[in-house]
Amino acid sequence: MRLSRYFLPTLKETPAEAQIASHRLMLRAGMIRQGAAGIYSWLPLGLKVLKKIEAIVREEQDSAGAIELLMPTIQSADLWVESGRYDDYGKEMLRIEDRHERQMLFGPTNEELITDIFRREIKSYKDLPKNLYHIQWKFRDEIRPRFGVMRGREFLMKDAYSFDLDAESAVKSYNAMFVAYLRTFARMGLRAIPMRADTGPIGGDLSHEFIVLAETGESEVFFDAGFDEFDPMAVEAAVGSDLQPVVDQWTSLYAATDEMHDPDSTEAKATKLVQGRGIEVGHIFFFGDKYSKPMKAEVQTSDGQSVPVQMGSYGIGVSRLMGAIIEASHDENGIIWPEAVAPFKVGLMNLTTKDEGCTAACEKLYAKLGAAGVDVLYDDRNVGAGQKFANMDLIGLPWQVALGSRGLKNGVVELKNRATGEREEVAIGEVVAKLT
Repeated sequence: MRLSRYFLPTLKETPAEAQIASHRLMLRAGMIRQGAAGIYSWLPLGLKVLKKIEAIVREEQDSAGAIELLMPTIQSADLWVESGRYDDYGKEMLRIEDRHERQMLFGPTNEELITDIFRREIKSYKDLPKNLYHIQWKFRDEIRPRFGVMRGREFLMKDAYSFDLDAESAVKSYNAMFVAYLRTFARMGLRAIPMRADTGPIGGDLSHEFIVLAETGESEVFFDAGFDEFDPMAVEAAVGSDLQPVVDQWTSLYAATDEMHDPDSTEAKATKLVQGRGIEVGHIFFFGDKYSKPMKAEVQTSDGQSVPVQMGSYGIGVSRLMGAIIEASHDENGIIWPEAVAPFKVGLMNLTTKDEGCTAACEKLYAKLGAAGVDVLYDDRNVGAGQKFANMDLIGLPWQVALGSRGLKNGVVELKNRATGEREEVAIGEVVAKLT
């Protein structure tokens, strides 16, 4: 993509409303723009990252046996009345009345709707287990939206829902999601720790938050130093495999948010405790028949009895993850994208656009990188070199390739690794091989 043709409205100054690094950098890097309080438009650069995060989430859900569908953003209030949550949920729920005076709502979550879909279509234990998920926009009317996409009112979420015959089978579904979450965040370059959590308005008695460690995190966390030795990519959430040993390993060490931390507990005292800050990016729940029982989502067992299914739900804040990645990976100059989610892999800069030879060499290199499958943002604008370097540092692409008249004369480009800051001169003819 040529930057001269791209839509990338970067800002030199930090907007006054931006209080944290991710909000500040997403605005400055031209990734989002606010339309209303806590509601954002996703501009091209931001959307590219969002789609890459979404793709990783989808790949790990599919690998764990979850099946994708798509539910609407607007739901009937009748289902929430049936489950008993309509009056309990609070003012975070945006309630709507349509032209026929029917009560509707902008869905903050989908337990009721997915339970209704399930009960209409599945009647026998032979069709279990099932895990259905979608990636859809949600709305929660936060009283004080702030911190950009970290605490907005409209957000993109992956929510999955498991259905099993009994509690033992349901725990296996829960474990599959537990491992899928570990892998999902690790693939994005994040260090995430599962911490036992309060179930809140979702309900149930088994729940874990997945907390990404970041110096600028929103809350204090306390965890055992032994987590450093665990490899989240060492196991796959393969369908039918026994993942309880993996879950047991990851939950054997002490880990707690500040709300759940008890410094006087035996567990806390018996561990090499590390104190840090973290951001919640995922939350999983097993809540049994909390929804299936009142909504009569039942299946027939092998002996002819009808029993309510055992359910769990599993959420990942897809749009929130972008903020979390930036909070965990940035410096004073801008964002540092992990390669797996970077909007482009390489930023190519023509430092001397008035030099026809330099421009020709950059054009040729741009074409070769594209032909090799490398996603390139080519800064071909007629602006100063300093502005180009600052812009590339701000948007945080993993690799920067700079070519000017002096480099052309010597047959080299300057290659910079954004994460380490290391620079080296590379022969122009070797650049493509170096980056593929």
